[in-house]
Amino acid sequence: MSIISRAIALGVIAAAAQAGDHDFIAQRAVFVMSNDADANEVISYERDRDGTLANAHRYLTGGRGSGGTIDPLASQGSLTLSTDGNWLFAANAGSGSVSLFRVLGSRLLLTDREPSGGSEPNAVAQYGRLVYVLNTAGSSSVVGFRFDDGRLTRIPDSLRFLSGNTVNSASLAFTPDGRFLVVTERTTNNLDVFRVQADGRLAPVVITPSAGPGAFSVAIAPNGAVIVSETGSGAPLGSATSSYRLDASGKLLAVSTSVPTLGNANCWNVVTPDGRFVYTSNAGSSSIAGFRIGPQGELAPIGSTIVAANPDGSVNLDIAISADGRFLYSLNAGSGAVGEFAIQRDGSLVNLGTRGGLPAGAGLNGIAAN
Repeated sequence: MSIISRAIALGVIAAAAQAGDHDFIAQRAVFVMSNDADANEVISYERDRDGTLANAHRYLTGGRGSGGTIDPLASQGSLTLSTDGNWLFAANAGSGSVSLFRVLGSRLLLTDREPSGGSEPNAVAQYGRLVYVLNTAGSSSVVGFRFDDGRLTRIPDSLRFLSGNTVNSASLAFTPDGRFLVVTERTTNNLDVFRVQADGRLAPVVITPSAGPGAFSVAIAPNGAVIVSETGSGAPLGSATSSYRLDASGKLLAVSTSVPTLGNANCWNVVTPDGRFVYTSNAGSSSIAGFRIGPQGELAPIGSTIVAANPDGSVNLDIAISADGRFLYSLNAGSGAVGEFAIQRDGSLVNLGTRGGLPAGAGLNGIAAN
């Protein structure tokens, strides 16, 4: 995005604030990415007080997605909200770029778009003013950026390669203190940990083999527990999830190993803002499993483990939790819908229905909620 365009976009924000137009700024939303190969878009849904979604708005990212049918990016975090909820990052896998939006409730303003520094970016992680992008194709890598005033600036000499070429890297996340960046490799079943240095660049990688087969996505709880979704060995209802603690050297130490999710194709997970619960998405069986997170990162099933179900054929991929911790949303790529659930005090979920209207089996990837 040009300096002039960025200035105009930021000027719109300032004008709205001065005019006292706070209604749309206060509106909460759920964001989904089309991943369209011709023109990638973010679809924004307004969230009502009861958690249901309405009034979709569409925003071009200025880049291209990968296209495809169901789960072509095979990643978690292709659409990522900043921790303060004010910015949204979108990976444009087809054009090798990352777009940055200013978030105004349910409305978005595109303020920048920059090359990702690699091939097929499929996930983004942010801590403070530091952003890292995961490039999964070719020489699999992570690349660092600073973001400020609506602009992304690449950090010199921040490119770091993973353990090999085309390792099908799927996810990355910062620890709550920003000291480490954790990356998953699906092909090798490795978990990569990089120490974040003072200048924002990464120290050499420390590799830990996954405790169970099929490592896919990583989420990190406020208490530092590193939680990894595992697709499993292929046995029926054989997916699982494991938790780890990080030692000072960057080595991951298993806490709970391959706890069953009682579903198939568990590839995505999300932690509640208060760190009490983690939910995992069993895409192959259209269900959601839930676990309590203990003080040391140990996992215990909520009830009978399966806490919610989408309609058959939903193929619920990535999942997101609202910033207030009250609602969970699943991206149902098979049916072209968003699953809506209310989170109860005991961690159980109440099904609120689905919001349809998205193209079914058309490459949808990425979901985020404010």
